[in-house]
Amino acid sequence: MNLSKDLVAASSTPFVLSILAEGDSYGYAILRRVRELSGGEIEWTDGMLYPVLHRLERLGHIEARWEVAETGRQRKYYRLTTDGKAQLAVERRQWQAVDAALRGIWKLHPAPRFT
Repeated sequence: MNLSKDLVAASSTPFVLSILAEGDSYGYAILRRVRELSGGEIEWTDGMLYPVLHRLERLGHIEARWEVAETGRQRKYYRLTTDGKAQLAVERRQWQAVDAALRGIWKLHPAPRFT
């Protein structure tokens, strides 16, 4: 299934904040975690992730630091800030409201079956 670009874009902030709530992480690991959490349904690219990370950093929701990985390569790690934790709580409430509304309407009007 291909998710719409609008849905992927709308879910990017809560995804990134939630992943960083699990612990500090770097770009490739975040991409891998999104794919894992979605059962392979959501495949982000670098070109989609890094603008989100830069925006969240600019807003003060995350902070970045450089570290040397075991391979000797420099890696930029991201961590959730106190403001980011508060924003994650806001995002969670918003998505729960959307989820509840959709579940309610879909319960009343189930998807048609196509044969």
